[in-house]
Amino acid sequence: MLQYILAVILFFFLFWILYWYFTVRHFEKYLKFIPGPTPLPLVGNALEFTSSTNLLPTLMKYHKKFKGNFKIYVGSRPHVFISKTEDLAFFLNSSTILRKSKAYDYLNNWLGTGLLTGWGNKWKKHRKIITPAFHFKILEDYVDIFNSAGDILVEKLEEQSKKPSVDIYPFVTLCALDIICETTMGTSVNAQNDSDSAYVKSVNILLRILIERTFSTFLSNNFLYRFSTTYQEEKRALKVVHGYSRSVINSRKAEFMKSEEYKTHASTVDALGRKKKVFLDLLLEYSSNDPSFTQEDICQEVDTFMFAGHDTTATSISFGLFALANNPDAQTKAYKELQNIFSDNPTRSATYQDLQNMRYLEMAIKESLRMYTTIPFIGRFIEDNVDWNGHILPKGVMINLFGYATHLSHVHPDPQKFDPDRFSLENMQGKNPFAYFPFSAGFRNCIGQKFAMLEMKSTISNVLRNFELLPVVPEHIMALKSEAVLKSDNGIIIRLKKRN
Repeated sequence: MLQYILAVILFFFLFWILYWYFTVRHFEKYLKFIPGPTPLPLVGNALEFTSSTNLLPTLMKYHKKFKGNFKIYVGSRPHVFISKTEDLAFFLNSSTILRKSKAYDYLNNWLGTGLLTGWGNKWKKHRKIITPAFHFKILEDYVDIFNSAGDILVEKLEEQSKKPSVDIYPFVTLCALDIICETTMGTSVNAQNDSDSAYVKSVNILLRILIERTFSTFLSNNFLYRFSTTYQEEKRALKVVHGYSRSVINSRKAEFMKSEEYKTHASTVDALGRKKKVFLDLLLEYSSNDPSFTQEDICQEVDTFMFAGHDTTATSISFGLFALANNPDAQTKAYKELQNIFSDNPTRSATYQDLQNMRYLEMAIKESLRMYTTIPFIGRFIEDNVDWNGHILPKGVMINLFGYATHLSHVHPDPQKFDPDRFSLENMQGKNPFAYFPFSAGFRNCIGQKFAMLEMKSTISNVLRNFELLPVVPEHIMALKSEAVLKSDNGIIIRLKKRN
């Protein structure tokens, strides 16, 4: 019996080796023109990516070594990293290379095939449905929510300003969660006053699992993954995340269906009695007129926007505050701009027009997004053979649009210097549009980028009006890591000084 088992194991091992060899040989027939490190049998280059903290340094090492584009193998699957602007233009402008990379499939248990992970006709339909949700008239209504959450953040930071340092990220991420819950679902989770949030913990678990699966030969296999402890961990986290969103959706839908007035004017009512729509209301309205947009579609898009609009803005705001703390000249210019905007009443809340007038702060945020790119690389999957500059990219290749590398390359003069003036109207004239794409670009650009910029400007300006941001001593060197979004493994630490 033992001999039989050993024979079966040996057979499958040999089959695996042969499968790996002939698969890599097939891809290399087409991809040999792209440089990259030599892959090891069975695992490819996966052993080099031992953690989320060594992912970016290793990728940047190859970017430098191979002077731009390069490829790696995870198992037998090739991943091509693109950072040259002319090649980025090819992929981002393509109307056919629209399917996200296989790594996004690992989000399907969480997000289904919503706007972030979907493709094809369903994606096009949902994009068309959701676009009106970001009309400026609707965005105007969100400013009060931004202000309310930002005021709570300032209250929480007052106690921290008495300390020699603060890791700003945990406070900002709870603020961002309050904002996205209220603007997406019209409900408050009161995360800033209940910091031990199961939802936040579960989201962080799911993001970590995404990266682990992407660079693990074992976990990337859907069959083997189900036998792992990671799969059980994901199930527990999904129960929390889906439980919350489904509960709110069902409650709001019940209210929508029973009230004709609510059905006509789906909205929440603010303190002044004004009606305002939130994202979920717009989806419910559409679904009532088009039954093909189902309850499951609504759930998937709500989960997608809770995911895409929470962690991304939280990390972007935190890095923005860190950048201003460590660049006092830029902070002074941003603060003077705010003093001018609020010269009529320094303590009043910001309006939509105020946020529009924060032009220097917007430049500073854009520069922070360049240096600390929120989504370090954007994945695409080659569904059918593609002719690229006289070469064939075969079906099955993963394309990674490596914005993090592009943004820190010499396509931007003195790339390690924090310089918001790069984004002045004068300096942007004639710039290559694919030298900078923190919100992606082309057909699959970020649909919520105007929302995100308003939220970032609102939150950062609120903190900046109340505190002087200072670096800590000794200097805090962040250990950057990629967990779907860019983060710092050792915190985003600054010092706060209450303004008089």
